[in-house]
Amino acid sequence: MRASIIVVSYNSIRYLPACLTAIAAQLGADDELIVVDNASTDGSAAYVARVWPMARLLRRANDGYAGGNNAGAALARGDLLVVLNPDALVLPGALDALLAPLADPTIGMTTARILLSTDSARINTSGNDVHFTGLAYCRGAGAQAQAVDDSGEVAAVSGAAFAMRRTVFHELGGFDAAFFLYVEDTDLSWRVRMRGLRIWYTAAARVLHRYTMRMSSQKLRYIERNRLRMLLQNLSARTLVRMLPALLLTEGLTWGFALLRGAPLTKLRVYHELWCARAAIGVSRRRIQHARRVPDRIVLRAMTSRLAFEQVADQRLARVATLLVAPLFWLVRLPVWGGQ
Repeated sequence: MRASIIVVSYNSIRYLPACLTAIAAQLGADDELIVVDNASTDGSAAYVARVWPMARLLRRANDGYAGGNNAGAALARGDLLVVLNPDALVLPGALDALLAPLADPTIGMTTARILLSTDSARINTSGNDVHFTGLAYCRGAGAQAQAVDDSGEVAAVSGAAFAMRRTVFHELGGFDAAFFLYVEDTDLSWRVRMRGLRIWYTAAARVLHRYTMRMSSQKLRYIERNRLRMLLQNLSARTLVRMLPALLLTEGLTWGFALLRGAPLTKLRVYHELWCARAAIGVSRRRIQHARRVPDRIVLRAMTSRLAFEQVADQRLARVATLLVAPLFWLVRLPVWGGQ
């Protein structure tokens, strides 16, 4: 089989008809569609079983987006995997365009030009930018669609729409299921880079996505916990030491963000959860470090020292934060690039 398209659904009945119809229109004879239902209570699984008998339906307990996609990949028979959110709509030709660059053995993942479903002339994301302390944000968010016409290498994929070879996915252990939700796409991209492979933004693969920027205390908890876990597992000990000033600076910023959002206990809960998971983090860290093929300094070259404050704050506050913080991150970044 050429490709397995995986859609993980959790109470996604309002999105599935359009999502699956768009996928079915692009499936070849040697492709398959896998729908993983994470214990939905809105009839999603029954809908898929009734209306889409050609789809391979997997019903399971809900262990998050990461675990659901891992389960779908374990079931997959395609040489290539395509992961799509249920609220994503692939436009004509998107699947073929997303898969085509994987013919290049140096490319480990591809990601789509993801447009806002509420305004298809504007970008949701065109691959993700990643700050070297692990904060990821949407590349080109809000820009006109033609602003990202050129395909090229990016720091990370968006989990809403990406593709990779099934062998690479399994050799890397897939998504880290402990993440449950959020940052799992950044972490997988990071580990693909540790393998020495590139991540490619494919402008011709156009996808509409129902996206609204919201930041609840629960979402902040997942993002911060998973970001720190990603760094602890993926970076060498020497790089973590060299990165300490940058990490402390980022902790100050994220604490400030949590306070502004009225979630002062969220960061404390994150630290508690990481401490309780220290043994599991150690096991994952040893496995990941043993499998690495390139040093941190090569991986970090794809990342940035700029934070996109404009994506989480009003323009005036974003400008002030950038003026104050950008020089500091530029300074603390210098010793990090010499990490092993």
